[in-house]
Amino acid sequence: QVQLVESGGGSVEPGGSLRLSCAASVPITSIHCIAWFRQAPGKERELVANLNVRERGTYYGYSVKGRFTVSQDNAKNTLYLQMNSLEPEDTGMYYCAARDSYPCLLDPSSFSTWGQGTQVTVSS
Repeated sequence: QVQLVESGGGSVEPGGSLRLSCAASVPITSIHCIAWFRQAPGKERELVANLNVRERGTYYGYSVKGRFTVSQDNAKNTLYLQMNSLEPEDTGMYYCAARDSYPCLLDPSSFSTWGQGTQVTVSS
């Protein structure tokens, strides 16, 4: 079973940037769908971005489109989430998740493997 470890979270002022990493225990290319989710206190888990590994297509959530970018380094088995123009509303725990079959669905319940999360706080 694949294991995922997130890192790179922290505190940043509005307008700042962070890059999150998700290190997988298996080659990224062997995972069907890999996604970033986030969850703020008292709110439901929200899809940030969902990568279809085979088609190399990425779906971005409406609230982050144009500000966040997913990339991957296959040599390091690592997925990245570059977050620019951060807003206080981006604050939350960010999780990496993997799904072992297609299609790549958007519902968090369709993902079977989760990392432990990394906290992102955006405030002045």
